[in-house]
Amino acid sequence: MRLTREAARAQRPKSEIARDAIVEYLGRVERERYLAEIARAARDRGDAEALGIAAEALPTDNEALALSEQRVGAPKTPYHTRKRKPRR
Repeated sequence: MRLTREAARAQRPKSEIARDAIVEYLGRVERERYLAEIARAARDRGDAEALGIAAEALPTDNEALALSEQRVGAPKTPYHTRKRKPRR
């Protein structure tokens, strides 16, 4: 239902919106896993300074990444399906 509404608002096919959402989700999960691994390694080393730096950098990293992932340039052309010829 929400996907259908967004597709209508954006004048884009649902599959394109879903694909973009999946790419964004997988990127976010990958970043979170990577940062968790860094934090785990810092904890294992007992490196409080590295943990503090990582905690400070996380919001900046997320903001910069979000800005870099925004679409730049002209919007995609709307998707149009072909009309079927009537059967005889």
